[in-house]
Amino acid sequence: MKQDIHPKYYPECKVNYRGEVVMTVGATVPELNVEVWSGSHPYYTGQKTFIDTAGRVERFQRKFAGDYFGKDKSKSKGAAKPDAKK
Repeated sequence: MKQDIHPKYYPECKVNYRGEVVMTVGATVPELNVEVWSGSHPYYTGQKTFIDTAGRVERFQRKFAGDYFGKDKSKSKGAAKPDAKK
């Protein structure tokens, strides 16, 4: 078996978020700097943010406004189509 092929393991690696230590974990580096962690992510904190990019909500509301779902697109105003099996 080869010796010295594994990196050094640090059981007390400090995880920094915005300059403060938020947790310690085991890693191959002595210190980690992170931009997002579970204490700041909206999924875990329950904070909801509303982002309307390029008016998507308004465009959806215009498209489905009124009686959009009540329309039956399969019916036409003309005469019924003859049955092809006759």
